[in-house]
Amino acid sequence: MQDRASLGFVFAIVLIDMLGFGIVIPVLPGLIMHLAHVQISAAAAYAGWLGAGYAAMQFVCAPIIGNLSDRFGRRPVLLASICALGLDYLLQFAAPVFGWLVVGRLLAGVTGASFSAAYAYIADVTPPEKRAASFGLIGMAFGVGFVVGPALGGIIGSYGPRLPFLAAAVLALANFLFGLFFLKESLPRENRRPFDWRQANALASLRALRRQNETVLWFVAALGTWQLAHIVYPAVWSYMAIAAYGFTTRQVGMALAMVGFSSAMVQGFGLRRALPRLGERRAVMLGVGGLVVASVLYVVATNTAMIYCAIAVGALQGFVQPSISGLNSRAVDARSQGELQGAVQSIGSLAQIVGPPLYAQTLAHCTGPDAWIALPTMPMLLSAVIGMIALALFLKGASKLEVA
Repeated sequence: MQDRASLGFVFAIVLIDMLGFGIVIPVLPGLIMHLAHVQISAAAAYAGWLGAGYAAMQFVCAPIIGNLSDRFGRRPVLLASICALGLDYLLQFAAPVFGWLVVGRLLAGVTGASFSAAYAYIADVTPPEKRAASFGLIGMAFGVGFVVGPALGGIIGSYGPRLPFLAAAVLALANFLFGLFFLKESLPRENRRPFDWRQANALASLRALRRQNETVLWFVAALGTWQLAHIVYPAVWSYMAIAAYGFTTRQVGMALAMVGFSSAMVQGFGLRRALPRLGERRAVMLGVGGLVVASVLYVVATNTAMIYCAIAVGALQGFVQPSISGLNSRAVDARSQGELQGAVQSIGSLAQIVGPPLYAQTLAHCTGPDAWIALPTMPMLLSAVIGMIALALFLKGASKLEVA
């Protein structure tokens, strides 16, 4: 039976990680300029490298953390991660030189890899047929963090450029103390397995998981491809809105807040109601359909109402990742949930490395006087094509899966 306090802690881990990621966005450019003694153009380039480093650390560390949680249990790994995250934000808060900030952002990527243990915890305590809906809670945490984090960072940052880091540290350490008293272990000792460094990477994990069920490879490929499609929003949506619709900064902020809010509602509440009727396969098809229709609406939009209609339709994308993750977790045994989620997160982190430059270059080549084609919304169409590839990979895996 699920323990509400423990599930609440896992939800809070993901939420605080997203809040911490978003809360520093408004102040990071100014802090980089101050510490590195550079202008905004160079600061933007540094920020890009910091983002790539963050994702690279997740690629390396997610399988390690997932495998460690299979060996020692979810509780110690989650507690260690959230405590380390809080201490890391204190490091960034106090950073006297740019090198300290670099180290802090890299360590944030390491601690952010705890998502693998968080997903494994949910798989431990949730019946297989209800895992997709429970995974939707993680998606809801992402959505809420995406909305609240930057807004909170902007407000707190107005009182001092370092204060958002301190606020993120307080949130993380408070959550650590809560978990210390209320988080229960979800993985019984009889379901644990030895830790092997040779298996603590994405490729080795996938080879081992494939021996249990070959559908895992198809589902992991689908999840990684889907994340590449979905990362268009944080990567270039704001720039696209300015180029295509002439949005002001305020309009961009409100629209992105609606993206996050609608996504959180779909994953947190809509998924629980719709999934029992639709099933995972139809839910994924509906979600990808929402992406395609929304992309077309963005292209033909001529007013703000049509743009918000596209946002509303696009929120159906929230059905995709939890549904695939739910089926994927049912494809392997209880001893391998951490390994599975580590591999998934590791592969997904590649999208954070590849996606931003891919969409940025697409936007650059479709705007301005030297544009190949004058279509600022082209990144959304590219996202839709990538989303359909993810659907094809998912359906191929689903066709091989024997559902009891």
